Amino acid sequence: MHSLVCRIPGGYIDRAGVIHQEAEIVPLSGREEELVSAHGSACGAAVVSTILSRCVRRLGSISPVPRDVTRGMLVTDRQYLLLKLREVTFGNSVRATIDCPWSECGKRIDLVFSLDAIPVRESLQKSTTYTVSLPPQAGVLMADEEPACDITFRLPTGGDQEALSALFVENEARALTLLLQRCIQRIGRMEQPGEEAIQQLSSRARHEIARAMEEASPRIDLIMDATCPECGRRLEAPFDIQRYLFSEMETSRAQLDREVHYLAWHYHWGEREIMDMPRQDRHRYMEVLSDQIEQLNHGL
Repeated sequence: MHSLVCRIPGGYIDRAGVIHQEAEIVPLSGREEELVSAHGSACGAAVVSTILSRCVRRLGSISPVPRDVTRGMLVTDRQYLLLKLREVTFGNSVRATIDCPWSECGKRIDLVFSLDAIPVRESLQKSTTYTVSLPPQAGVLMADEEPACDITFRLPTGGDQEALSALFVENEARALTLLLQRCIQRIGRMEQPGEEAIQQLSSRARHEIARAMEEASPRIDLIMDATCPECGRRLEAPFDIQRYLFSEMETSRAQLDREVHYLAWHYHWGEREIMDMPRQDRHRYMEVLSDQIEQLNHGL
């Protein structure tokens, strides 16, 4: 099975303070298709953590890569690995279809682009925590002390996504507050502030913290520029790599069972061998068999 080696833009920092950036990735297999088909459209951060732990063969000197490591990875690094998983499994070229957002147009637009063309920015300073000094007017007034202007925070991880994904659907405002609570380690002299302390942050303070988080984070620009061929207007189309990749992977369980049965019947392979194959290999053997059977049926 071929693999792809890449360098994640953020990096996983282990408990000893070692930064792990080089990742070796193998293609998605029938096992991952089975997982996605079981969850359907409900696939979320927890499924991503599981798939990454299966398909990232090595992260720096960590091998195998357990699920607690993929949960602890930065959100941007997880997105980057999904891009690379898509590349090693299906190739570099992406075709997608969107609707023109202008109400007087609304025509379908075909987007074609290469994953290599997506801009990626590596984080310059790699650390488990960062500190931002707020301007006095944005300081947080704490009991019995001067306005607290130093905020220590960490960057969001897959574990945060897993914990809050359901709440984001129900109550986005509270989910954002709880995300800040999980990420902010200290406000002034207050360690591990609770939800009430986070709610007391001014909008200016939240803005400054969000900007500091963005500056400290690695970045992947997943906004595609396009032009509608019908109305000629330029538009920006977000590329949701998780949703796109899962839609490509989605195979009905019945179809997957038929493919396993077909290959097992003709090649006498076991289910485990077949399910461990990448989809392209599985389908390639299916095509070879179909061609041979067709030739036999026609007496060629």
